[in-house]
Amino acid sequence: MTYYLQTRVFNGITIAAVSALTLFALSGCTPLIPNYVRPSPGIEAIFPTTAQSVNKGTRDASPVEVITLPWQEFVVDSSLREVLDLALSNNKDLRIAALQIEKAQAQFNVSQSTLFPQINASVTNTAAKTPANLTVSGQVSIMHDYTSGLSFSSYEIDMFGRLQSLKTAAFEQYLSTSQAALTVKISLIAQVANQYITLAADQSHLNLAEQTLSTQQKSYDIDKKRFDLGVISELDLSQSRTSIETARVDISRYKSLVLQDLNLLNLLVGKTVPQTLLPKDFLSQSTLTSIAAGLPSDLLRNRPDILDAEHQLIAANANIGAARAAYFPSITMTTFYGSASPSLSGLFGAGSRSWSFIPQVNLPIFDSGRISANLKISQTNQKIAIELYQKTIQTAFKEVSDALAVQDNIKNELTAQESLVEATALSFKLSQARYQNGINSYLNVLDSERSLYAAKHNLIALKLLQATNQFTLYKAIGAGLQKSN
Repeated sequence: MTYYLQTRVFNGITIAAVSALTLFALSGCTPLIPNYVRPSPGIEAIFPTTAQSVNKGTRDASPVEVITLPWQEFVVDSSLREVLDLALSNNKDLRIAALQIEKAQAQFNVSQSTLFPQINASVTNTAAKTPANLTVSGQVSIMHDYTSGLSFSSYEIDMFGRLQSLKTAAFEQYLSTSQAALTVKISLIAQVANQYITLAADQSHLNLAEQTLSTQQKSYDIDKKRFDLGVISELDLSQSRTSIETARVDISRYKSLVLQDLNLLNLLVGKTVPQTLLPKDFLSQSTLTSIAAGLPSDLLRNRPDILDAEHQLIAANANIGAARAAYFPSITMTTFYGSASPSLSGLFGAGSRSWSFIPQVNLPIFDSGRISANLKISQTNQKIAIELYQKTIQTAFKEVSDALAVQDNIKNELTAQESLVEATALSFKLSQARYQNGINSYLNVLDSERSLYAAKHNLIALKLLQATNQFTLYKAIGAGLQKSN
């Protein structure tokens, strides 16, 4: 039985320590990783449109200020800030992303450990029986072998940087996972905020429908009395009733939407949002500091998904170095230092010291093209990573450009819609007066009323678009999570 106990001191330095010093000296070769050059992003230097201002009264901010603006300062509504805090603490996707970081870090530690010998201690007792007909003496022989020591086996000396290349790839994968978690975080902030605002908007739609129903019910009651007195026709009364039924249909629809919005908000937050934190008014739930004109597209480098894609590219580049190293010889070492004895009592006695040093060189001669195929795979993966990196940048450029395009025009559209609401309100008021004086039929009143109702709903929808677009732009730029590079 063999016991391996490798000590650190043997005449000053043990065989294992000498071996370790030798292999570390030999492993100083530069990895065969290609020089990394960041690919061209393939986008314009400046976004085609940039909003001059988002909200009245906000100051202009430099691009750096926009990038580093924390979401806590971006969000004005205190209730929404509390909801976002709940989401960042309870959202399951965010928790999974955090666990993925832990996993990637552990994988990197595993990869890094291959650069060092794994030292093991053991005690071994080997017993062997030989039958009488196979021994010289003609008697049964039972032999024991006791050994003890420290050893490492099949340790690879990283002569051509294969292990170092794999370590670099693992480290970049870890960084990539960290950036992916940031992507999840900033997406969650935008999703929760947009869902919160959508809930507020649908609640406003519901309130408008309920107010319209109340108003139309009163109007219908008056028309019913006028019909009973023979002042208006049954057609006018029937047309008056259509407004009531339309409002009732909208109330049912918006009640369903509000409940669905709330369910999705609870899912995103990861728990039931307290009633006290639910939106109460659809007015300026958030604001974004105005962005100076000429926003450079270079700011996109702060987006976590772009950094994620670049780390993936660097990892693919490092894997090429590992694949190239496979063409060269690999050197492995097995070392043991300890003591050996045929009896347990003599295991640590004088003269029982034992050691072994077994270097092994493996040189690939014929592998049916396996090494070349693996190198081709690594090179192709790098090309794929380049395309994905450029596509990620171009997608980000489109997202920011689209958000800026909406922001540039939404203010004028809102102004026009507000004017339309005022005009349709006046038209409705005048048509009511003309109908009551017997000048116009109730059909004119009904048309004006429908126009006013639709105009108010459209105004709410535009305000929702403006608010959600602010968070979309904030997310698209990749702001608020890290300092500008």
